[in-house]
Amino acid sequence: MRALRFHEHGGPEVLRYEEAPEPVLRPGSVLVRVRACAINRLDIWQRIGLGRVTIPLPHVSGADVAGEIVDGAAADLAAGAPVMLQPGLSCGRCAQCLAGRDNFCPRYDVLGYQSDGGYAELVAVPAANVIPLPPHVDFVTAAAFPLVFLTAWHMLFTQARLRAGDTVLVLAAGSGVGHAAIQLARVHHATVIATAGGERKMARARELGADHVFDHHRDDLVRSVRDVTGGRGADIVVEHVGAATWDRSVRCLARGGRLVTCGATTGHEAALDLRHLFARQLSLLGSYMGAKSELLDAAGFFFRGLIRPVVDATYPLSETAQAHRRMESSDHFGKIVLVV
Repeated sequence: MRALRFHEHGGPEVLRYEEAPEPVLRPGSVLVRVRACAINRLDIWQRIGLGRVTIPLPHVSGADVAGEIVDGAAADLAAGAPVMLQPGLSCGRCAQCLAGRDNFCPRYDVLGYQSDGGYAELVAVPAANVIPLPPHVDFVTAAAFPLVFLTAWHMLFTQARLRAGDTVLVLAAGSGVGHAAIQLARVHHATVIATAGGERKMARARELGADHVFDHHRDDLVRSVRDVTGGRGADIVVEHVGAATWDRSVRCLARGGRLVTCGATTGHEAALDLRHLFARQLSLLGSYMGAKSELLDAAGFFFRGLIRPVVDATYPLSETAQAHRRMESSDHFGKIVLVV
């Protein structure tokens, strides 16, 4: 089969479109012909190198996959059935998995991280990771959905416990998690404040349903959030930017507010005034991926047309290096998808 791999860490130039061995189909797994695979920031970090994390080489990245069943006997699916894949991999046997908290599994992995992923013509996954697609959902849109909407769902509902009427501040509306969080908060009757860089991205955030949008390069975010909330601040802050925005994110919280974070794109070191934390009774919450059941909950809204991933651009698999450069430029809004 043809696949997009890297044999060493580095810039986009290390990516090779080449022949690779077909995946081995293990008991309980299914074989999927990949039709589309979305890019995530994790793919960039894998390619560059993750410090103390060893990535198996040569490596096929890609967590977000949609395609057609080739061998689906383990999932009771016929050849040709359209599916998208749950990107989280777990053992299915430990106490956390059996309790429905598979993203807490000690052996938890993400498709395309320690395993080969969807930057290829074929991928093998456990049968439990297969979600059948309804006829009206195309492969490109389906591939853009799983990881970021699963992450945003887990952040908002499981960790931050969003309630109707809450005010939610979403950092970086143009990112995958950002544009997902805006839609999920809006469809659950929250007031949404978003940040974006420049008028084009700000306009896109409003189109997705954000009630108030501020330029994170130009505006005083803390003052702006206080102004539009009558001085009280946001009940929930969706933070995934890291060091560059951490202090402002904390200061934007209302009393009793919840900050939930899933990333540190701009750096992992952050300071905190503990007096501010306890006096205002704030909650700081970490979030990583989400359970399979949560993706199914989110997919229900997706399949009914109530939420929808934004596809910024598509590239053939052979042009993955150019797709990576677009993501690294941060000029995109929404998801970048590889068409296989």
